[in-house]
Formats: sequence, structure tokens, C-alpha cells
Amino acid sequence: MMRRINKVAVLGSGVMGSRIACHFANVGVEVLLLDIVPRELLPAEEAKGLTLDHPQVRNRIVNTSLDTAIKSNPAPLFSKSFAKRIKTGNFEDDMSKIADADWVIEVVVERLDIKKSVFDQVEKYRKAGTLITSNTSGIPIHMMSEGRSEDFKSHFCGTHFFNPPRYLPLLEIIPTKDTKKEVVDFLMEYGDKKLGKTVVLCKDTPAFIGNRIGVYSMLALTHLVEQLGLTVEEVDKYTGPAMGHPKSATFRTADVVGLDTLVNVANGLDQNAPDDEARGVFKLPSYITKMVENKWLGEKTKKGFYEKVKSADGSSEILSLNLKTLTYGPQQKVKSSTLEATKLVEDIRKRMKVYEQGTDKAAVLFRAMHYPLFEYVSKRVPEITDDFFRIDDAMRAGFGWELGPFEVWDALGVRETIEKIKNEEKRLPGQTGEVAQWVHDMLASGAESFYKVENGVRHYYDIASKSYKPIPGTEDLIVLDHIREQKTIWKNSGVSIIDLGDGIINCEFHTKMNTIGGDVIQGLNKAIDIAEKDYRGLVITNDGKNFSAGANIGMIFMMAVEQDYDELNMAVRMFQNTSMRIRYSSIPVVVAPFQLCLGGGCEFAMHADFVQLHAETYMGLVEFGVGVIPGGGGSKEFALRASDEYKDDQIVQNTLKERFLTIGQAKVSTSAVEAYELGYLQQGKYGITMNRARLLADAKAKAIELAEAGYTKPIPRTDIKVLGNQGLGIVYVGADSMRAGGYISEHDKKISEKLGWVMCGGDLSAPAEVSEQYLLDLERKAFLELCAERKTLERIQHMLTKGKPLRN
Repeated sequence: MMRRINKVAVLGSGVMGSRIACHFANVGVEVLLLDIVPRELLPAEEAKGLTLDHPQVRNRIVNTSLDTAIKSNPAPLFSKSFAKRIKTGNFEDDMSKIADADWVIEVVVERLDIKKSVFDQVEKYRKAGTLITSNTSGIPIHMMSEGRSEDFKSHFCGTHFFNPPRYLPLLEIIPTKDTKKEVVDFLMEYGDKKLGKTVVLCKDTPAFIGNRIGVYSMLALTHLVEQLGLTVEEVDKYTGPAMGHPKSATFRTADVVGLDTLVNVANGLDQNAPDDEARGVFKLPSYITKMVENKWLGEKTKKGFYEKVKSADGSSEILSLNLKTLTYGPQQKVKSSTLEATKLVEDIRKRMKVYEQGTDKAAVLFRAMHYPLFEYVSKRVPEITDDFFRIDDAMRAGFGWELGPFEVWDALGVRETIEKIKNEEKRLPGQTGEVAQWVHDMLASGAESFYKVENGVRHYYDIASKSYKPIPGTEDLIVLDHIREQKTIWKNSGVSIIDLGDGIINCEFHTKMNTIGGDVIQGLNKAIDIAEKDYRGLVITNDGKNFSAGANIGMIFMMAVEQDYDELNMAVRMFQNTSMRIRYSSIPVVVAPFQLCLGGGCEFAMHADFVQLHAETYMGLVEFGVGVIPGGGGSKEFALRASDEYKDDQIVQNTLKERFLTIGQAKVSTSAVEAYELGYLQQGKYGITMNRARLLADAKAKAIELAEAGYTKPIPRTDIKVLGNQGLGIVYVGADSMRAGGYISEHDKKISEKLGWVMCGGDLSAPAEVSEQYLLDLERKAFLELCAERKTLERIQHMLTKGKPLRN
């Protein structure tokens, strides 16, 4: 059966339900969102003379929930216009409409009796073969399907989305013994390719995989805090990015999630996992029990491990909780020689080794955290999963760890770490110092690591066969880390050019934040040279955390300070020329951005033959913020695009104004969809990849498609319509009024006038048609003139030093 999802019914519109509905709308699916009918009128409804039978009242709960979700930050929708894809209703009047749904997702309150009553209604209207799943974080899945029809049971399983569903990629699939294999296979593939999720197959065990391991890890840490006498500040400093965990680390994360949520999961595990040898870890330390009694639950109660207060002068300060006295006080600075040593190590795997070998409190905590964690996760196989790699997938996708526990163990060395686990003095409840037997069997078989890469494909150690197998679903992924060593054909300090096979090469940046300087410019031009000579297409992307944060502002600042304008002019010209080479090379160039794609990175993307971007791409020309205009072809490009949008050969001033404000207000998209709405992408020249892991493979496929379609080098444009003085008058009047109203500074007014001068084609007496090169020359001239301004240099210096004087 060829299954398609055209319409989804989401039952329950709470925090999770409304946001799950939004994410399905993001991927183009029609959504029906239902919830209960209110039993009482609100005062405002009574004042309007409404009754409980009025449709506005009957759908109040669902409509209020959806409206709250849409207005929330971070936004659950790629574009607010996608809200039109969601229709609302209630369980009593509209449940029959689920007959048209291809997938029904239950997201009501976490009570088995309520879920079963909802399923009673679902059984009445659901058509045979429709998928039916429950979003639960703790209720056993098999208990929900008891007493249901055979068709219901065979198409039913758990689908545990992590919150917020748009941003956290983990989706756990939990089948029962009755779930059809083809249903599980479909959900795994759909979640991966359509919803953009890291899909993890789980067994029906307490808290499944993500929360079972994540909550164990967090609660283990709360016990270690007492053993080691650590402060809140120390824990969050030690367990943050240096350890490969999110910036919010441990206690800040608990404040965001809510301490009550953590406690509920912990209590659930304590009650429902009686055979867990480390069950004692789920017993709460006294200071957490006291915090819950005091209702210090985190951000939702304005107090948790941190408290934000206002001082007498009106400024805000964040205090931290003293875990011994349970009083709040100013945060103390944390110093650590181990953390300082890790700053020098970019490679996360090598950094783990440095962290482990330290001698201060940070290193002691690292060892006391990880050794029992390794023991614990090894013993969860095969209880919660037959395949240990799923534990790593869950922790990376659900908790934001750069490496899962087995990956960290690999980085430290499996064999040698086993001895350290035995000898670790700091012990947690249930910890014996002995790892599961299958790990010893793995080493005895001659396998020294949990993972290895063969022919560019990552393999895992399969316990059943005692051999390495490709990780399912990853065979068609392209991971630069896995092929870089064997497939690099050229590199310099900022770029590696890698052969992707099938006549396509990739140009990868690897500077700090993937900023663009001379080495990247050189590498890009070299990549185009190589591709034009020996290949049929080029992709530009990387495996970093961000595609590119833009041009190297520090380099520009130093040239401007030294008044080396000839050198700066040459650098800007090279930047522009590189953008134009991306557009006018003889081979197709596909740029594949993700996360931050700012400034110069955005300009390169705007000049590509095709942009294959991840759904979570935050794209923008942000040069106004440092006192200049886009100088790598971005200002020219928006003048060109405004020209192409003029209707019936009439210059429409509103079109120019819209494009002008996008740059002038340094607008950054909040999604790939919004990047199109802001004009950074062009219709028919971009595609969106939902799953970040598939971005490079999709970009390569597009480059091949363009090449095989008979790619022809474009002809440089000489027909760009510009307004000249007619447009400049509008720009100058607008800038004057904004300055007079106090909305912008004198320097902002000057930048606005320079941008208008470029986009209007300079001092032309009448509208005219000009070439791209003509506009590029104007753009470069305006950029250099702004770099000579003292206010510009002050802004750049402030950005580089965060307000501190720059030291030469």
C-alpha cells in the first residue's frame, strides 16, 4: 500500500498538541486540531451575551491554545501564513471529521482513562487503515490499545515528539506487539524525510529512551553536586559547551523545562522501573524536594536554580541559588584550568580526552558523571533498545548533546575506560563499577570501538552478530567528517575541497564561525577552477554549527584603521568577483546553507544557481549593524531583484522600498520559508531540506540534476532598471524624516543614503538600464566611503570587543 499523509487530525491543543499541529502545517499538511468544549462561560463571553452553545465559546479552548502557540517565541511556524493550514474544532461537534484524516495523533492530558475515552470516540469515526498514535512521555503504549479493534491495534503506536516539536529533532517511535511492521517503517521514514526528525525506534519501557537516559544523567548530577560540594555556577560552567552540551547546561535547562516536570519523570521512573539497578538515583536529593515544596520550579514561577531580580537603579541581575543554605545571592565567577585547556581543542572527541585527564574539580566531575553513565547505558541494552546507537541518537537529538554516551566512551577509549570505571571512587546508587557483559564480549571479538567508518559510511557494532553493520537509514547520507581524510583534493587554512563522487565536489569552510576572509575567497575560486576543469558541479556547504556568520569583520577593521584603502578596495573587489564567479561559472553551483547564513554567506547564496537550504536557516544581510552596506554583491543583487519585480515595465517604488528596508533594517529570516518572503531566495531557485543530516546529499543531487539537464553558463545582466535621482529623492526624504523623528542616528541616515544611492543606480537624471558591474562599482565605492567614517569604525570595534577597547 502506498501511504500518503495529506491530512492529520491532532486531538488535544495544549502546549504539545498545538505545536505538533503547527509543525505538520510547516511541511504542507492540512491539519484538524480538536479539543474539549468549555463547561463555563468567561466573564467577557457573558458580557457579549454568548451562551455555551455558541461556536465561538465551544471552540474557545482550541482557538486560544492555537493563537497562543502562534504568538509564542520561538515561533512554531515557519511562516505565520501557514496557520491557514490548520482548522480547529471540538471533540463533540467535529470528531466525525477525523474520517478524512490519514493520521490521527492523540495529545491529551497524561491520564490513561482520558486517553482511552478519546480512543473510544476515535474508533467510531476513524476509517480503516488510518494511522493512530499517541504522544506520551510515560504511559505504557500497550495499555492504551487494550480492548481496541484489530485494525486499530495494528495501526497504533506511540509517537513521542520532544518539545518544542519544530526545533528539537527527536521523535521516538514506540510500537506494540500488534503494530504492523509496515506502519513502523512508514513512520520512521516519514519522520526522517518529511518532518526532519531524528527518528529513534524504542521499546515500550518506562520513559522510553531519551527521558530514561536524560533524566538519569541529570539526576545523577544532582546527587554528585552534594558529594563534590559544587555550586550551581560551577555545575553549569562545567557541563555546558566545553563538555559538548548546550549553553543552558544543567540547572539552567532545569529552570527552562520546569523542575516539576523533571520531578514527575523521576517519580515515574522510581515507581515504574523497579528492576533498574540504579533506581536510587531517581530518589530526589533533599534540596530539590525543598525547592518543589517552595514552588521554586524555574522560569514558570520566576524562581528556580536562578532568580532574576531588579536592583535599586532599575537594572536586572540574575542571582543563583546556594544549594546548602537555599538562599539566593550574586553569581560567583568560575575558573578551571581544565576548561582553559579544552578551549584550545576544537575537535569535540579530542576535547573529551583533555577534559577527562584534568586534575581540578571540573575534571573530577567529568569522570564522576561519565563513568557511571557508561555503566548505566551499557546495562540498558537490550532492555530499552537492542541497538545502542539509538541511545546516542536520542541524546543528541533530544537533549542537544554533541556526542552521545557511547560516542564519548569511544573518544576516551573503550578498553582503558572500563578499568577506570572499576576504580572510580565516586559512586552513585546502584553503581557497581562493572559494565554489561556485551561490552566485554565486543572487546573479546577484536572490536575496539562502538563505531567505525568504512568507505564513508558509519558502522556500529551489532551485538547479535558480533560484527559491524551500517547504521540503518544512513547509507545514503554524505558526512564530510567521514570522507574528508580520503577525499580531500585541495585545502588551505580556511577551506577544504572534497570529492563527493559522481563528478561533484564540495567546498567546505572551516574558519571560526565559518567567517569569510582571504583564505575562504581563495578556496572558493580554487574550487570553481577545479570544478570547471575536471568536474560537472560544485556544492558549497560544511559540517559546522553554522553555514557562515559573514565576512571577517576584524580584517576589514584593521585595513580601515590603517587607512589601507587600496588593500581594502582589492579585498572587496575580490569578494564581489567571487560572488559573480559563483553565478557565472561554467558549471552549476549549489549553495547549501543552514543555521546562520549572514552577510557574505548570504551574498554567496544569493548568487548561486540553486540554494538547497535546511528548514532552520536564519539568513540575512546584516551589514547595517556595523555601519556599512552589503559589499559582496548583496546591494547590487537587491537592486537587480527589485528590477525583475517591476510590472509592465513600470518602475514600482514600493518594490524598491521593500527591498531597501530588508537591507536597511538588517532583517534576518526566522526560517527558510521566511528567507524567501524577505527576498533572499527566488522562486524556482531554491529547495528546502527538512532533515539537516540530508542537506549535503540533497544539494549534491540537485547539482547532478542541473548538470544532466544541460547546464549553460548564464549571460551577465546589462538590463537592470534603476530609478536614478527619482528614487534618490524618495530615499533622502525618508531618511530625513526618520532622523528628524529620532528613529535613526545621523550615521544611520548616511548609511541609508549610501544604500539608496547604490540601489537607484547613482546620480542618474532619469531611470535607466545598467549592468551588474556598474552597480558593483557603486556598491564598492559606497562601502569604502563608509569604512572611512569614524562612526563605522567605532561600531565595528564595539562588535569585535563587546564594548571593550581593542588592543593592537
